[in-house]
Amino acid sequence: MARRAGSADLPLHGGRVPAWLGERMTRLGTVIAEAIILEYGRDELLRRLAHPFWFQSFGAVMGMDWHSSGITTSVIGSLKRGLNPRAGELGIQVCGGRGKHSRATPAELTAAGDRAGFDGLELARASRLVAKVDSAAVQDGFDLYLHGFIVTDDGAWTVVQQGMNGDSRKARRYHWLSEGLTSFVDAPHAAIEGQRQGEIVNLADRRAAASRQAQLDLLADLGPDRLAKEMALLRPPSPPPAQGALPHLDLPDHHDVRPDDVILRRLHGTLAAAAEAGPKDFPELLLVPGVGARTVKSLAMVAEVIHGAPCRFSDPARYSLAHGGKDRHPYPVPTKVYDKTIGVLKAAVEQARLGQDEKLGAIRRLDEQARRLERHATGPSLDAFMAEERARSNDYGGRSIFGWEPPSLKSAGA
Repeated sequence: MARRAGSADLPLHGGRVPAWLGERMTRLGTVIAEAIILEYGRDELLRRLAHPFWFQSFGAVMGMDWHSSGITTSVIGSLKRGLNPRAGELGIQVCGGRGKHSRATPAELTAAGDRAGFDGLELARASRLVAKVDSAAVQDGFDLYLHGFIVTDDGAWTVVQQGMNGDSRKARRYHWLSEGLTSFVDAPHAAIEGQRQGEIVNLADRRAAASRQAQLDLLADLGPDRLAKEMALLRPPSPPPAQGALPHLDLPDHHDVRPDDVILRRLHGTLAAAAEAGPKDFPELLLVPGVGARTVKSLAMVAEVIHGAPCRFSDPARYSLAHGGKDRHPYPVPTKVYDKTIGVLKAAVEQARLGQDEKLGAIRRLDEQARRLERHATGPSLDAFMAEERARSNDYGGRSIFGWEPPSLKSAGA
C-alpha cells in the first residue's frame, strides 16, 4: 500500500527562471537523475521524486529558490526537457507540467506507451483519476494547476501535482507512487505537502471507505436531485476525525537562508569532506582541469542528493549552499562553479556507462566521507560561510536576476 510520507508549507512566489539558469538546471537535473538510475535504478529515481523532502532539496541544489512553490514547476520542467529526448536510452519520460501542459498528459502518456510498449491508455486513465482524487476527493482549499507524470518503460510511475490557495498565498504539493498502489481512493498518496488550513475533507483516507460507500448508496436510492435537497436540510457536519501526525516540513516565508534553516553539523561535515577529498580524489582521479576547492564543496552536496538517505533532507536550505539562488539568496549563483560541477558529474556518468565507475565511485565516497566527518567536524558559522561566498561571488561568476556580481577585493579560484 502506498503511504503518506509528510507535509510542508510552500510559499507562493511569482517570477520566471532566467534562461541562463534554466539551461543549467536542465543539465544538472538530468545528469543527477542519470547518476541515480545508474547507481540504483529507475524505480529508485521514482521513489526519490515521490519523497517531498528529497524533491525540495533536489530543486535547491539546482539553484532554484530553496523554499518556494516554484521549485515544483522548475524541477518538472527541467527533467522534462532533459530526460525526454533520451527516453529511449534511459527508459523514463516526463509528461504533463503546468497549466496547458498538464492537460496534454493523457496524450503524452498514450504516445509514450506506444513507444515503450506499456498500456498508455490505462495510465492516461490513472492520470485523470489522480487529478480527480486530489481536486475532489481531497477538499483542502487548494486548486490544482500543475500535474507531472513521470513514467518508466516498465509502466511504473510517480505523479507530482500542486495546488494553490490564493487567499493564504500558499501551495500544496501532492506526491503519488505506483509502487505498492492497490487503490486510488484508499490512502493512495506517497506524500502530501502543505500546511493544514481549516477543515479538510479527505475521502481518499482509508477510514473514509464507509463514507464513500454510503454516498454511492444514497445516490442510487435518492437520485442526484433528491439528494441535493436532502443535503440542504442538514446541519453542518462535525469535523472529521483527526488524522495521524505526519513528518511536517514547514518552509518559511522568508527568502533568506538563516541559521535555523540549516543543520550546521551536516554542513561542517560536507566542508570537511571536501577539504580532505580535494587533494586526493579529485585532481588525481577525476582529472577535470580547473576543479578547485569550491567546486568540490558543491560536488559534496550533489553527492548527497544522489546517495543520501531520506532522513538527510530535512533541511533543504542547506542544499541551496551548493549553487546559490537566482534572487541572490543565499547568494548569487556561482556560474563557473555550477558549470564545473556539471562537467565533473557528466564525465563520471559517461565513463560509468562504459563500465569505468572510478569517477562515480569517487563522488560516492565523498558523500560517505561527509556523513562520517559530520560527527566531529567543526567549521564556520552559517553567516560567516555566506559572507565569504558573497565576497568571492565575482570570481565564481556570480549571477542573479539582478545581473552579474561586481568585483570585490577578494579573489579565489573556482
